[in-house]
Amino acid sequence: MKQLLLIGAGHAHAQVLKDWITTPVSGCEVTIVSPHAMTPYSGMVPGWLAGTYRFDEMSIDFAALAAAAGATFRVDEMIGLNPKRVRLRGGSTLDYEVLSLNVGSTLTPPLAPPGVRARILSLRPLDKLQRAWDALLTDPRLTSSDEPMVVTAVGGGAAGVEALLATLKRLRRVRPGRPVQGALITSSATLLPGFAPAAVRAAHAALVAADVTVQTARDYKDRVAESSDIVLWATGAEAHPWQSTCGLAVSERGFIRIDERLRSCSNPQVHAVGDCAEWARPLPKAGVFAVRMGPVLSRNLRAALGAGTPVSYAPQRRTLALLSTADGRAIAAWGDWSLEGRWLWRWKDRIDRAFVRRFAIAAPSFTTNHPTPLSGEPE
Repeated sequence: MKQLLLIGAGHAHAQVLKDWITTPVSGCEVTIVSPHAMTPYSGMVPGWLAGTYRFDEMSIDFAALAAAAGATFRVDEMIGLNPKRVRLRGGSTLDYEVLSLNVGSTLTPPLAPPGVRARILSLRPLDKLQRAWDALLTDPRLTSSDEPMVVTAVGGGAAGVEALLATLKRLRRVRPGRPVQGALITSSATLLPGFAPAAVRAAHAALVAADVTVQTARDYKDRVAESSDIVLWATGAEAHPWQSTCGLAVSERGFIRIDERLRSCSNPQVHAVGDCAEWARPLPKAGVFAVRMGPVLSRNLRAALGAGTPVSYAPQRRTLALLSTADGRAIAAWGDWSLEGRWLWRWKDRIDRAFVRRFAIAAPSFTTNHPTPLSGEPE
């Protein structure tokens, strides 16, 4: 029996499992490993922070998806690998013939200086953000104090802009009588590097309207935390620590180097997609690429298992970015073209909800057809 091992509950692996439901490969067992069964769709995270979505509304249930595909779901996390085996944090190992990595990226936020009250919330990984955000919203000090609150985002990319606007909206609604001030600092010379000038102007206007002070070409210092109650850490994506010691070829930034078939450049039995991987021409760390890689990955994993022929992935030259401004509007950017308006938010909302619904599995369906119990705890 061949072993296909999927590490990470990312957007591309959701597509692999969905395809497996209708057309499984005979003589092959599939195992997927992730620290959590419910994986949020990254495009809806700002809406969740703003209170527009519940966490379950924006999440893909990978346990249900795996069960429907006849796969085994393991709650655990990879910490290392060799050419035929993966080591898990829970202490066990898993063998594989074909391995796929869709584990996203991470961030390493600084520690708050001693005696400083600021909470530093990293936007990656999302499971830690969820816990930190829930703890913040249930903290009695949020509603008991009347002193002004300062929220500072570090990072001027789309994540920093959207997260800050969403956070300000939520906190002002939770405590309408408490002043909440916003600030954004970025080491870049401009807001939203790489975006159309009109999109940058629209984002800057949205921040100003939300009472946010924007400072470009400024590095983070401890005094930022000293003058803030909440720091949103939204700097550039980082590779997971184990990637530099996993034995696979990696880029200068530590991301796994992949070829046009989404295979490791040093081990063709290992595939990698999304933020954890790096193309020969580095792509932006954006979920849209993992989504587009999904169908190609699904076909190429089957080919690696002896079913079908592989195809090459051709990254799109331009991508459509839809940024929520947390005021019922959104900004659209595509190359040098940009628009903003309320209808764009409604369009983005429909697109995002439809994406999550694509992977929804009705409980009676997978309970009846796949009675094998799931493994819910790491070994």
